[in-house]
Amino acid sequence: MKPARTNVIRVYRSPLDHKRGLLKAGNLTIPCALGRSGTTRSKREGDGGSPVGRFRLLQAFYRPDHGLRPRTGLRLRPIRQGYGWSDDTRDRRYNRLVPLPCPTSHEKMWRDDHLYDVVIDIAWNRGPIVKGRGSAIFLHIARPGFLPTEGCVAVDRHMIRRLLERIGPKTQIEIVG
Repeated sequence: MKPARTNVIRVYRSPLDHKRGLLKAGNLTIPCALGRSGTTRSKREGDGGSPVGRFRLLQAFYRPDHGLRPRTGLRLRPIRQGYGWSDDTRDRRYNRLVPLPCPTSHEKMWRDDHLYDVVIDIAWNRGPIVKGRGSAIFLHIARPGFLPTEGCVAVDRHMIRRLLERIGPKTQIEIVG
């Protein structure tokens, strides 16, 4: 049976460890990692905070060589080796997908550590984009032990696919401070 779509995913910060939390999507509740600085209401590039607020989910990416195409209602794109994400505030393409090689500072989307095998693009700082307000805020796969992220939300590799099945184009994520 196909799981029901959810309109809102809520992320709650743990009162005991501000770098961890719980993600709730309908009847699915899963642990998650947050930014190394916990949550923040005044996000800045490089601060390690996960931004508080309610955001659209724009699209998802996946590594086609690391598993089957996920099922989701979101727009889904395969990650290519030539994909990067600009985090350089001097770049006119700041907080956007960029082709590699790229002369400015960026994150590689094709990673060896499996964190970006499945990535959901959270619409933080996307309309309009304000340079320095933070880039590449994603929902992605967690490191072993749920180590903190640089500002993203991260969940277990097996749970992200279950989560994607519940997400559609109208689903939003709310990160609670």
